[in-house]
Amino acid sequence: MRTMSSSAVRLRALLALAMPMVLARATQSVMTFADALMVEHLGAGAIAASATGGLNILCLLILPMGTVFIVQSFVAQLVGRGERETTPRFAWYGIAIAAIAGIVSLGLIPAIDPLLSLTDYSPEVRAQMADYMAIRLYSVAAVVAVEALGNWYGGLNNTWMSMIAGVITMAVDLFLNWVLIDGHFGAPAMGVDGAALATTIGSWVGCAFLTVAFWRRWGGAPRSPVGTSQLSRKELARVVRFGLPNGLNWFLEFAAFQVFVNFVLAGLGDVPVAALNVVIAINSISFMPAFGLASAGAILAGQAIGRGDRDAVWPQVKTTLLCTATWMGVIGLVYLVIPEPLLQLFDTEGTAVELVSIGASMLAISAAWQVFDAIAMTFAETLRAAGDTAWTAMIRLLLAWAVFTPSAFIVVRGFDGGPLGAMVCLVCYLALLAAAFALRFRSGAWKKIELIEPKLV
Repeated sequence: MRTMSSSAVRLRALLALAMPMVLARATQSVMTFADALMVEHLGAGAIAASATGGLNILCLLILPMGTVFIVQSFVAQLVGRGERETTPRFAWYGIAIAAIAGIVSLGLIPAIDPLLSLTDYSPEVRAQMADYMAIRLYSVAAVVAVEALGNWYGGLNNTWMSMIAGVITMAVDLFLNWVLIDGHFGAPAMGVDGAALATTIGSWVGCAFLTVAFWRRWGGAPRSPVGTSQLSRKELARVVRFGLPNGLNWFLEFAAFQVFVNFVLAGLGDVPVAALNVVIAINSISFMPAFGLASAGAILAGQAIGRGDRDAVWPQVKTTLLCTATWMGVIGLVYLVIPEPLLQLFDTEGTAVELVSIGASMLAISAAWQVFDAIAMTFAETLRAAGDTAWTAMIRLLLAWAVFTPSAFIVVRGFDGGPLGAMVCLVCYLALLAAAFALRFRSGAWKKIELIEPKLV
């Protein structure tokens, strides 16, 4: 009987673990895409307000989301070490961080108007965006809790629970979008505010499902009792110690991009901003599934580290990289070949000719960064699984704020490079990031990091 090669075994394990994660991340892509698509008939201003407002909220979310993502790394290494029954306490740490994030986010609502007043958006777009963001801030605790619990389950090799929560959230969001944006079933036509409320309600419904699942120990979760005596402030501090740099890692990069959109690109007018956000929404279709693949690869890498088999990490990275690069390369080819038909989905009435023209060119250029993005996320997720979060945060800080932000400002404003110049800067940034993460992994510095406490003999 012929046995499978080790590479085939790794590929099968990766795909089995990744498929639910890919679908879970795909639901996020659908929501991002649908929110922009379902308000397109309200005009470019509505697209700019909802899409950019959503990205601004994601900029706030991404810090606590990145922080609780480290829960997956802790759980994966403990599972690899044979200590599965000790993992529930890490879910509680993630829930605690989510609660704190939710409280802080509500305190930020009064600051929305003053901050947006510093931008160059038109008064109409600024007003719609402020209302959208205020409503979405009520979902922060739910979104972060879903991320924490989903990553806890993921570390246990159960990625289905996160997928189910994502499908539930997406279904509620899409249905309520239809009900609330234009007003159906007797509901008021809320426009952009309706899209925000639909997403907020959907997030809480998805959170409710995962919370009940964790409490009842569905999905093969450990059934050992978890009392408060098993929770430790020292251990929570260790979670924050490794998780916060990972959150800063994501936040600093995304914040640089949002500073660029809100303070550099906004000066070019509502249409270029709307076009860029449409391109980002379309790109989420390639990014989110690839990120699911990279995260699944990171779980397997973390489990290998936990059982002391660090030599198995590089073969796993190669398998993951092959999958992410293939996926994003194929999607990038689609962007290059048929950009205009994709953009025309956001112009059903044929009135947004300028948006389609600008967006199609931007989408074609975005094809160039797909493989770079695949490389960067694969190595970044593996480094995160090993606990190498401080270095990755530092390099993102350097490249995002000392390279991308000033160069984009100079190209767009100084040399009148416009939206296309901005896209070229993004391609160069992602290429540099991919190279930096690949070199860091190759250096082997991650092998010296001890994420979980050494096992007592």
